[in-house]
Amino acid sequence: MAPEPTADGMVVRALTPLDAHAVTQWRYEGPWSVYDGNEAERISAELGYHAIAERATGRFLGYFCLGADARVPGLDAEPDVVDLGVGLDPAIVGQGRGAAIVRPVLDWVAARSDAARLRAVVQAWNERSLRFCRSLGFEVVGRHPALQEGSLVEYVVLERPLRPGTTGEVPVT
Repeated sequence: MAPEPTADGMVVRALTPLDAHAVTQWRYEGPWSVYDGNEAERISAELGYHAIAERATGRFLGYFCLGADARVPGLDAEPDVVDLGVGLDPAIVGQGRGAAIVRPVLDWVAARSDAARLRAVVQAWNERSLRFCRSLGFEVVGRHPALQEGSLVEYVVLERPLRPGTTGEVPVT
């Protein structure tokens, strides 16, 4: 996949082995350490992961995936819904750059999908990420418990219209 420029000075491109290795080095502070190197052993371009980079510098800022790889255990696919998972470099988290990085990804997905809605999940304790998702137009539609590495993890399920300006009810469960 050739790099595809997006709005806001970002590029979506194939995830490289170097990018995947960088994810193994990521270390988040405090309770966010549960995301340290999360998924690093299984992310690759062959599995449909994409890199998000700065257009001007080429700096790798994060990755995203769609579909089955974006769903947590036990969360089923839904008709007309595309699942999105995003991981950002901890060195840029909390600097107010999230929207400039993720909004172009939302536009990129909307241009390539026929689905009507976009779905994301966030661990229930992670209020910072929940606020961020709400700022991008996501609404809470339910909760989902998932058994991961022997522990029960509670997720908040969020959805939003895939394309700006579309309407439609968000089914609340």
